[in-house]
Amino acid sequence: MSVTNTTSPVLAAELEQLLRKLRLPHIRRHAADVIATAKAQRWDPGEVLKVLLTEEATGRERSALATRRAAAAFPTGKTFDAWDPTASSVPLPTQQSLQTLEWVHRRENLVICGPSGTGKTFLLEALGQHAVEAGCKVAWFSLEDLGALLRRHRADDTIAKALTRVLRADLVIIDDIGLLPVSGDAAEGLYRLIDAAYEKRSIAVSSNIHPSGFDELMPKTLATATVDRLLHHAHVCQTSGDSVRLTQALAGKGVNPLH
Repeated sequence: MSVTNTTSPVLAAELEQLLRKLRLPHIRRHAADVIATAKAQRWDPGEVLKVLLTEEATGRERSALATRRAAAAFPTGKTFDAWDPTASSVPLPTQQSLQTLEWVHRRENLVICGPSGTGKTFLLEALGQHAVEAGCKVAWFSLEDLGALLRRHRADDTIAKALTRVLRADLVIIDDIGLLPVSGDAAEGLYRLIDAAYEKRSIAVSSNIHPSGFDELMPKTLATATVDRLLHHAHVCQTSGDSVRLTQALAGKGVNPLH
């Protein structure tokens, strides 16, 4: 129900103080206007209560979404609104199944591997954004981030605690494995995270190479243990084709024309 505000009414100080004490910021923000409108339109008291509680619930949902999105630290903000499912080499039924997020609720993993520019990161970020909108907590990492995390907490032996905090997320995304050389810390960080998340949280990774080739990036023993845990409960999608970025660049679609 719409609320009109023509006189900018002010909430009584006692009522505002009470709403602050009860931590109802969204009701506090709208209460004066709602009360004024209710008087003018002779609302039923139940309707007043319904409108105020709806404002509080909606406001809390918006705030929680913003908090989850900020905590995820997505790289670009891409969502499925800008995604062209027909341009992806991932089969459409697979895309649709991934968007149900059932695999996240079942604590299964996702591996998207293929050449650079074939939409791996875009798809992962869109799925992450979709998960956040559905109420899930998401964390986004690169391998370099994992290496830095390990180094930061190795000195005081708090690596396990740091990983526990990371795994408060329902979905942890690790982007662009195989794009750059993997440091020892990053390789260890990847293993530790996947081991800690095994059968407890969902891990989604994008990689330029299939996980079977991870022993080209890190010590064979570590790679075997990492891939064993990653793939045990995993959906593997392989992308193919030319780089979308390169195709757009060659067609002059990467920039606005110069005048």
